[in-house]
Formats: sequence, structure tokens, C-alpha cells
Amino acid sequence: MPRSSRALNNALWRCDSIVQHTRSHGTTVRRCFVSAASPPTAAGKIAPLEGIRVLDMTRVLAGPYWAEVIKIEHPTRGDDTRAWGPPFAKYKDGATAKGGRAGESAYFIGVNRNKKSMGLSFQHPDGIRILHELAKTSDVLVENYIPGALKKYQLDYESIRKINPRLIYASITGYGQTGPYSSRAGYDVMVEAEMGLMHITGERDGSPVKVGVAVTDLTTGLYTCNAIMASILARQKTNQGQHLDVALSDCQVATLANIASSVLVSGERDGGRWGTAHPSIVPYKGFKTADGDIMLGGGNDRLFGVICDKLGRPEWKADARFVTNDVRVKNRDVLEKLIEDLTVQKTTKEWLDVLEGSGMPYAAINDVKDTLEHEHVLARDMVTEVEHDACGSIKVVSPPVKYSESVTGVRTPPPTLGQHTDHVLTEVLGWKGEEVEKLKAAGVVA
Repeated sequence: MPRSSRALNNALWRCDSIVQHTRSHGTTVRRCFVSAASPPTAAGKIAPLEGIRVLDMTRVLAGPYWAEVIKIEHPTRGDDTRAWGPPFAKYKDGATAKGGRAGESAYFIGVNRNKKSMGLSFQHPDGIRILHELAKTSDVLVENYIPGALKKYQLDYESIRKINPRLIYASITGYGQTGPYSSRAGYDVMVEAEMGLMHITGERDGSPVKVGVAVTDLTTGLYTCNAIMASILARQKTNQGQHLDVALSDCQVATLANIASSVLVSGERDGGRWGTAHPSIVPYKGFKTADGDIMLGGGNDRLFGVICDKLGRPEWKADARFVTNDVRVKNRDVLEKLIEDLTVQKTTKEWLDVLEGSGMPYAAINDVKDTLEHEHVLARDMVTEVEHDACGSIKVVSPPVKYSESVTGVRTPPPTLGQHTDHVLTEVLGWKGEEVEKLKAAGVVA
């Protein structure tokens, strides 16, 4: 099942002058808003979601991959992905962290920047009470438990709606709140298999394969983000929140895109796997070089002519087997072999130099390390170095969108387990220190 979330940056919280008159243990619960703004040097710019608080009860990937949240974790083991390694970023000498691990997992680090971590057990009534208080002051709650699992804790939508009718409550599950599979746990790779993606991924004559990253989790997180943003806009008109039922299965069917449309229109089965090739454009695939692979794209007859010229085979442009795309598709095997017989004679770098400025689509097929060291990736600031409290200097992937008038970016490293529990209870909810110590002693929070 997709699970995890984004928590809030410790240095970037601020409490508005608004006081919400909710009493808890004789104290006033303050309405604290997330401030995603950068430090004062940002010339007055703010983050796009400043003033929006997200209470995150998800784990792993689909939940966390979209916004800033207060991250609720199991008080002793934390998010599942904290144990998903190696590799781990090793702790500094003298650093201590919960869970008995030697470091922070790369998986957890990859999707938990700019968050606050709160270790909390809602198996205990006081844990439920804390979550109810946080729900009162939140704009969004995201969870990814099997439908009905949170009802016994009074953390389901109907229970939370009574506490905060303006809350946008997003449920991310494998198969949704309804339907014959709704009670099943959902895992990315299983949904890839069952909902068509695996069948169209892999080499032409090979077996089905999964995508190299948990892409269904990622797209589900992005769909959830879009739905939440739309719900925030709708709430401005209605002053009411709503329940969002988001399923990995639905999102995977939606992202079959043009292939699904082709099957619906034709009534025929899809064409299966094509590897790096395109089912209806030739040449348009990866070709081996002397030391790697390169993608070449002849998307129309003119671009095919460019490929011929750059490969030193201008005569192919007039060859009856290749003169137009439809005949190139028919003679795919012949043409692709002729091209690869030439591409293996030079290195990838040599071919990149030959193709530079040609106007045709081409690209080296890089591994992930080469990608993260790519000159364009670095020029676009897609890698950020931050100082982690327990691990020292670490590098993380940066947010991809650049805003002209808003401040975004990596402001704090992924949190250690329960790093911000005290802050959330005392600064956000306004509880006294002695009350927090009692909760820790009882194992409710950590």
C-alpha cells in the first residue's frame, strides 16, 4: 500500500494572530499555520501553500509525494521506509536515533524533506485525542489505510468531519473505498501488473517487467495533490471540506493514456511491449554504441533524413523500403539493424558530438549517477545539499518546478523519528511540558 507523507519545517512555522477557541486540558489550542516561506532574505516572497496545514497519516510513497505536512509516525519503528535499505546515510559519531538503525535510509530521505516528524500511537486513547486536536487546526488530512480500518479509532472521514467540517480528507488506497477489491491492500507492483502497465513494459520479445521506480505510487500522489488543490479552491466557495477517494488502481488505468484510448476505440487488444521502440514511428528507439546506448528519434520523414545524413547514409532517404514512415514501420527490423551496425562503431559521446545542433531528437541513455551529475541537471539546481542533524551533509533531489513569484525548495532535511513531537504538542497545540512528559512515559508519543 502506498504510505508516507510530508511534514513541516521547524524553522518555518509561524502562529497567526488568529486564536481558535478550542479548549484542551484547560489550554487554548492555537491556530498555527505552516509557513513555507524562506528566511527573511527572500524579499517578502512566500511559498505557494503558505497558510495551509496538512496532517499526514500515510506511509511509504504515494502519500508523501506532494506537499508539506505534519508527519505522524509509529513511535518506535516509524515509517516503514526508514528500514528499507541499504543504502543508509550513516549517523555521525555521537548521534542517536530511534529504531536501532545505523543510519537513515536513502528511501526515506528521498521523499521526506521539509517535514516535521511526530512519533505517535493511536492505539492509545490519548493518541486519538491528539490527532483529533490536530485535525481541528488542519486544512488537509491524508491517510492510506484499508477502507474502514480507521473507524474504530474515530479517525475515519465521518468522525473527523464532525470535528472539522472544512477539512479536506484524502484517502489513498490500493483499490478505492468501493468495489469488489476495496478490502485488498494495494501495492504498486501488483497494481502495475493487474491494471495493464506491466504488460506494455519491457522488451518486444521479453517478459513483462515493472517500471524501475514505483511509478503508480508516484502518479497517485500527484493525482491526490491535484484533487486536494481543487478541493481547496472549491472550499473557498462552499466553506466545506470533502472526502477524496483516491485509488492506485484508478490512477493506473487513467495513466494508460493513449494506449487505453486505442483499445477502447478499436476494441482490440494492445500491441504489447515495445522496449525503447515506438509502435508506429521508425526509427524511434535506443541503439547500442561502442560503450553504451543512445536514443534516436525520426519522428517524421525530414528527421529521418537528418539521421541518414548524420549516419553517413544519405542514400537511405531514397530507398523504397524507407522513404516514408509507413514503409519504415513495415521494414522496422531491417532498418533498425542497419542503424545499429553503424552506432556501435562510435562511443555515445562521439555520437552526441555528431548529432549536436542537428535539430533531431537524440539523447544518451544515462544511468542514475550520470543523471544526477549531468551538467543540465546541476545547472537547474535539481540536487540540493542539506545538513542533516544526525547524518551530517546529505544530498537530496530538489523540487522540480521553479516559481517566478513564490519561494520553494529544500529548506530542512528529512526528520529523524519523532524529532518534532515536542514542538507539535507544545507550540502547535499549546500543551504544557509536564503533560507531554506524561504522554511519553505512557508510550503515547515519542
